[in-house]
Order: sequence, then structure tokens, then C-alpha cells
Amino acid sequence: MLDNDKEKTENLEAQKEPEVEKNEEKNNTDNNQVSIEEKLKETEDKLLRSLAEIENQRRRFEKEIKDAFEFGSFNFAKESLATLDNLQRAKVAIKNDKVLKENKDLNKFLENISIIENDLISIFQKNNIKKIESLGKKFDPNLHQAMTEIEDDNAEPGIIVQEIQPGYMLGERLLRPALVGVAKKKNPKKQEKEGKN
Repeated sequence: MLDNDKEKTENLEAQKEPEVEKNEEKNNTDNNQVSIEEKLKETEDKLLRSLAEIENQRRRFEKEIKDAFEFGSFNFAKESLATLDNLQRAKVAIKNDKVLKENKDLNKFLENISIIENDLISIFQKNNIKKIESLGKKFDPNLHQAMTEIEDDNAEPGIIVQEIQPGYMLGERLLRPALVGVAKKKNPKKQEKEGKN
């Protein structure tokens, strides 16, 4: 009987050994599957991040290209404003010159300057360069540069009553601020002095 019990125990142990081996193999397989799934998720996450980064780069490049087309001529446009300013100053100077006023060809000369001025303004408009309308508007430090304050009882304080030099925009970007004179109320002390005189 002892031999029989010994045999049964050996048989049971022999049966348990393959089960233990199977359980160990199953655990290893589960671990391998878990680690493969984790690696797959990690790889998928890296891929998604890479795709997002590529998309962000593409958008940045598109914006840079758009900005280059829109504002690449910014410096040229800014410097071209000096030509327009000089034409306008020349017209005013010629009109006010006493000797030239007597010249019979003055009007023809002024017409030719006006044609050149209008052509230049037309070129600016075609290239999205627009004059900032300032007179009668509220002072905006983003668009205007105050050069002087002018006492004016007829205008609210902060309203632009004089345009010294026009400002321009290139699309939505400030090309040059308008140089302006801004209204302010008369000083009460000054009014008293004027009333006494």
C-alpha cells in the first residue's frame, strides 16, 4: 500500500508540474500581451504626437508664407509714403509761391502733379495700403501720434481737430501713424485772463 500511495503522490506531482509550467507560460504570455499592448499604445501615442507636430509646423509655414506675401513689401511701402508726402508738399508750396502764382502755366503744372499723386494713391490702394481717416475721430494711440493739443471749445477733448501728416495701414498692420493735433478744453485760468483784458 505504501508503494501505491507513493505512486499516487508521484502521479499527482507529475500532473501538477505541467500545470505549474502551463500557468507560468500563461502568465508569461499575459505579460507579453500586456507589454505588447502597452508598446502598441505608446507607439500609437508617439505617432499621434508626431502627426500633430507636423500639422502645427504646416500651419506655421502657411502663416509665414502668407505674412511674407502680405508684409514682405512693408519697408518698401513705408518708404514710398515719403514720395507721396513730397508730392503733396510740392503742390502746396507751388500754390503758395507768389512768383509762380503769376505764371500762366501754373494750373497745367499742378494738374500734372495731381495725376502723379493720384496714380501713386491708386497703386497704394491696389496693394491694400489705406489712409487712416483721422479728422473728427477720437484719438487712438494705436493709429495716431499726438503732436499737439489744441484748445477748442467746439470739439470734445480727445477728438482730432488737425492732421499734420496722414497715417497709413497695410492691411490690418500699421504702416505709419497719423501725426495729429488733439482738442482740449480751454484752461479756465486762461479764460479769466482773456475776460479781464
